[in-house]
Amino acid sequence: MGEVIGIDLGGTAIKLGRFTPDGNCSQSFSVATPQPATPAAVLGVMAEAIRQLDPNQECLAIGVGTPGPADAAGRVAKVAINLAGWRDVPLADWLEEKTKRPAVLANDANCAGLGEAWLGAGRRFRNLIVLTLGTGVGGAIIIDGKLFVGHTGAAGELGLITLDLYGPECNSGNRGSLEQFASVGAIRRRMGCEPAELGHMAQVGNRQALEFWETYGHQLGAGLASLIYVLGPEAIIIGGGVAASAEFFFPAAMAEIERRVLPVCRPGLQLLTAELGNSAGIAGAAKLAWQLVRENEEAAKIEEQG
Repeated sequence: MGEVIGIDLGGTAIKLGRFTPDGNCSQSFSVATPQPATPAAVLGVMAEAIRQLDPNQECLAIGVGTPGPADAAGRVAKVAINLAGWRDVPLADWLEEKTKRPAVLANDANCAGLGEAWLGAGRRFRNLIVLTLGTGVGGAIIIDGKLFVGHTGAAGELGLITLDLYGPECNSGNRGSLEQFASVGAIRRRMGCEPAELGHMAQVGNRQALEFWETYGHQLGAGLASLIYVLGPEAIIIGGGVAASAEFFFPAAMAEIERRVLPVCRPGLQLLTAELGNSAGIAGAAKLAWQLVRENEEAAKIEEQG
């Protein structure tokens, strides 16, 4: 049956896991990300961690989620946010040379989305959107069971769609992006406290907190309406720290979707919370690795027949 390795490369930790084709994680652990996290230093730590996780070199392939966009072929980490000196790093080539196994990369938010689609809240669906509401607003698009990254590899920046033409400035250069209304920073700016605090306040019936979450849900729903018209998903999965208060904003978000989106464009649409938490990234990276294994097997068959 075999196994593959999924890796989630973060600014403070590198998480790794061994996964079977049906998604069972037989072993996982994490190591500290070297500081400074230069490409050479990260490669060395990653290679040693892979050796510890798979000392007999039994695993068939390696998938890696990186904190920034990868190229469309899944070979090059174009930029890695919060890591020193990362620009156009051919990490897949380097890993293949070090480990003698095929490797593939994707953005970490995309990997988390693919993990939810494979083993989490999205496992019953073939077409879905995953949106993470945290420090920023990240996303992933799954079409026919596969991650969609576009021709440059950068598709799926769902938090950067425009919600308000004249809204707050965004680090992307946009104004009034969904991220400027739905992220942790946006909540702090508006309410002067943490989302978790607002969640606790809502649980005890605080009117100001309940009103905030209702408005938040309407704004999120308006953003999701645009994505639904473009992508037509069966489900939308919401993750990230803000999702802990989903019970207080999901009803307003769904009401906004129903108000803005034609019924024919959202039959049976489900709005769900993510299930995998911090393990979504390594699961999605492992799914990428399994897809690479299958693609290589199919290419070998075609070559034999030719």
